[in-house]
Amino acid sequence: MSKFSLVAMGGTFDVIHKGHLILLSKAFEISEKVIIGLTSDEFAEKKGKIPNNNYGKRLENLILSLSKEFPNSSFQINKLDDNFGPAVLEPDVEALVVSDETSGQGSVLNKLRESKKLPHVQIVTVPMFLAKDGTRISTTRIKNSEIDSEGNLLSVDK
Repeated sequence: MSKFSLVAMGGTFDVIHKGHLILLSKAFEISEKVIIGLTSDEFAEKKGKIPNNNYGKRLENLILSLSKEFPNSSFQINKLDDNFGPAVLEPDVEALVVSDETSGQGSVLNKLRESKKLPHVQIVTVPMFLAKDGTRISTTRIKNSEIDSEGNLLSVDK
């Protein structure tokens, strides 16, 4: 039996990598259903990100990855135009799954939920997945051909 009936998490998911899969895996491990916020193109730009793929393609890739990696899992994908999306308004969300990098968002979310007379959510922090060089795996590093999506090093001229 799952610890929670509904958890939320979010990301840009431009290039889906091992770090994303570990975060998703934790969310599905602890909950019967996961709300996944997928950053809109406009919000990504506002955050200073320049995705290789537009929202439609990222959504398609995310659905493909979810059905391959987590078959029979229950999820809902919402377009994120802000940091929290449905996690602020959905009374049934019981936890927010975040990485070390975004763990500070939990207290901000709980303040927003409090202002809307909703219960606090538990913050579940998943450690960042490190590439073979001990540095965190990221889409930026993959785009720069430093590592692959599993965290293996690609360039030897460091």
